Amino acid sequence: MKFIFIYIIFINLFLFTLLGIDKKRAKLHKWRIREKTLMCLAILGGSLGGILGIYTFKHKTKHLKFTLGYTIILLIQLLSLFYFH
Repeated sequence: MKFIFIYIIFINLFLFTLLGIDKKRAKLHKWRIREKTLMCLAILGGSLGGILGIYTFKHKTKHLKFTLGYTIILLIQLLSLFYFH
């Protein structure tokens, strides 16, 4: 159980950080992180970090795929956690 807790913290911090890096790169017109990568990290457990990241950095907030997508993924993850626990 301790491993799962550490994993969830790490993946959320990782996605949060990547969104900050991607925002900075977008402003500088540099190479960007693929949307597919950001979405996969949310599916792998980083949805809360994704939600916090898009609103903290004001990045991808106009993309329904991210604002609604991360929220739906988080709800599915929470429901799964309650169901299987």
